[in-house]
Amino acid sequence: MKNVVVIGGGTGLSAMMSGLKHLEDVNLTAVITVADDGGSTGRIRDTYNTPAMGDIRHVLCAMAEEEDDTLFGDLMNFRFSGSRDIGGHQLGNLIFLALMDITGSFMGAVQAISKVLKVRGNILPSTLDNAILYALMKDGTLVRGEKNIPNTDNSISRVFYEDDIHAYDKAITAIAQADLIVYGIGSLYTSILPNLIIKDICRAIADCPAPKVYFCNAMTQPGETDGFSAEEHVRAIEKHTYKNSVDLLVINKAPIPEDILARYARQSSYPVTLQEEDHTYNILRENLSVVDDNGRIRHDSEAIARSVQTILNTLDKEKRNVVFK
Repeated sequence: MKNVVVIGGGTGLSAMMSGLKHLEDVNLTAVITVADDGGSTGRIRDTYNTPAMGDIRHVLCAMAEEEDDTLFGDLMNFRFSGSRDIGGHQLGNLIFLALMDITGSFMGAVQAISKVLKVRGNILPSTLDNAILYALMKDGTLVRGEKNIPNTDNSISRVFYEDDIHAYDKAITAIAQADLIVYGIGSLYTSILPNLIIKDICRAIADCPAPKVYFCNAMTQPGETDGFSAEEHVRAIEKHTYKNSVDLLVINKAPIPEDILARYARQSSYPVTLQEEDHTYNILRENLSVVDDNGRIRHDSEAIARSVQTILNTLDKEKRNVVFK
């Protein structure tokens, strides 16, 4: 049984976990950002001073034993119409808030929903603090709040927390015991790095001998990674953590129809590609993307699971290293 820890947030992480939960002989743990402050989640954070539950709710549903057939899972994602009172809120967030009151804690709510959905794996926040994410832009502008960072017509220099954010102790334990640590898939500055910039999380990753694998997004993200190569994604991770914090970079090689690429180009989003010849990390090219019925580029959950299984199969039992020629 191998311990796999996946670190991230957002819809990308949900796509990953939807596939990874089917892997055999794997003890799966998702370590999730709670820095989201937009939409329903943000309104609840402002009123109740609680960590964000939106990304955790998505991953809970993705890791449900019967993800596609669970009525409760559909209810969790139901959004009320309108903008007043409960309008705009997702029912799952309100259920989560109610369970926090009933169980007495944030983790009590996570555990209660996990039991109802028969979640396959462990779901842990990277912190239980009410973390507010900041971004320092390259021109010196300071942006407060995760929801505002991608909407700024600027380039990000770094993201950080103004307060001293404490890592959730069980997340640290999971990382310390990992046989494989995966970053992604997800928004680099607002889903992945909000976990990694927590000092104890970063230290635990550095101290763990397990290989660190970064699943890079298939497309650049406007407002976050405009014009980024695959290498620049990795350099951003190293800048926020430590040198050589990525052992293996997994990038998408699946062909994307020209009309879809043209549509994304109009939104200033382009495929993420390798642009350099020499790397301090290994490279794995995989067919990871698909185009859905609405013409959106999405990551293939089953393909991701196959890639992780390939990586697990290469783990050297003594050196715990990943080797790709």
